[in-house]
Amino acid sequence: MTPVPASLGPASFASVGLLLLVAALVAMATRRVGMPYSVGLVIAGFLLALSGLAPAIALTPELIMEVFLPPLIFEAAIQIDWKPFRRELPLLLALVTVGVLLAAALVAGAMHAFAGWGWLAAAFFGVLVAATDPVSVIALFKEIRVPHRLHLLVEAESLLNDGVAAVLFALLVGIAAGGAAGPDTIGLKLLTTAGGGTLLGLAVGWGCLLVAGRTRDPLVETTLTVIAAYASFLGAEHFHLSGVLATLAAGLVVGNFGRRGAICNAAEHSLTDFWEFAAFLANSMVFILIGSAEASPALLAALPLAGLATLAALAGRAVAVYPLSLAFARSRLAVPWGYKHVLFWGGLRGALALALALALPADLPERGAVIAATFLVVAFSIVIQGLTMKPLIAKLGLIESRAPEQSESGA
Repeated sequence: MTPVPASLGPASFASVGLLLLVAALVAMATRRVGMPYSVGLVIAGFLLALSGLAPAIALTPELIMEVFLPPLIFEAAIQIDWKPFRRELPLLLALVTVGVLLAAALVAGAMHAFAGWGWLAAAFFGVLVAATDPVSVIALFKEIRVPHRLHLLVEAESLLNDGVAAVLFALLVGIAAGGAAGPDTIGLKLLTTAGGGTLLGLAVGWGCLLVAGRTRDPLVETTLTVIAAYASFLGAEHFHLSGVLATLAAGLVVGNFGRRGAICNAAEHSLTDFWEFAAFLANSMVFILIGSAEASPALLAALPLAGLATLAALAGRAVAVYPLSLAFARSRLAVPWGYKHVLFWGGLRGALALALALALPADLPERGAVIAATFLVVAFSIVIQGLTMKPLIAKLGLIESRAPEQSESGA
């Protein structure tokens, strides 16, 4: 039996209003006590569910993928500077290709050997937990200020490995449906899905800037970026391409080349503010709904499985980060040990892992167990890893002093 019901009831304005009120109160409370915002939201959602006030909104893959993910990815992408991103690209590509494959393989092997899952279910779970979510860590970086390169590596690596994990998941769905599984077929599928999604996103991003260049109305330009975010993601998914990579590519184009005249100066600040607000809303909804789902009796009954699943996920993340980083030790892309530790422990799981888990094939024998394990690993990463990130960063000496003029803005 699936531990999270397919629908929690029809969405209503009252439910949305409740979520927004809770999000606002949690934001105020967590800032006062120094707790990560995402942790507070998950706890609030859990308490709402226990009190019988859980919002009547379905936590479905469609809701996550089609509503919440596009603004989250786009907002992060428009903040990434192209030049340092391009400089780090060889390291990033190694982490999100070889690293994701190593992590997924280790997790799959562990779940097959120790949980008794079939190889297909174990492979699905390995891919699911390879997808990381930097939301909590990036929010922390805005508060405590870390080196720019560390910020870039954590955010860009997470966005790219989300895209690769989603592509691998789609490939496994095809194999589960009886598709060909030869090396040539798999390689071609990976290339077309990832490459096609990236090209579509680039086209949408440039199309957005082309139209935006014909107006100087900040509201119209902001509206065009909303269209770009959703059109790139939904368009790519419609053609069975990578929506994550498409939206990432569109965001990189808009964020970097929009500043060169296509988007007027008056729109730049309002555009940034709008997308930060959109990401805040999406994150608030996702984390509260995650907390509400964690109160499911079926999930609580699966707690014995959580230990094995969490250890496997952490081991997979370690294999993805440390050996590959060492491979660049004698190059200009050498990664300091402190950065490696943050990349490892900051590899939290979030919305994409849940969306993919809920989209598992209905006829997969271990479907319920895989979904339960995914939800529990996500909960552990958000709460335990999220709460301990700031002490870890401080212990590693990676907190930079903040300039006086920046302290008020929270930059």
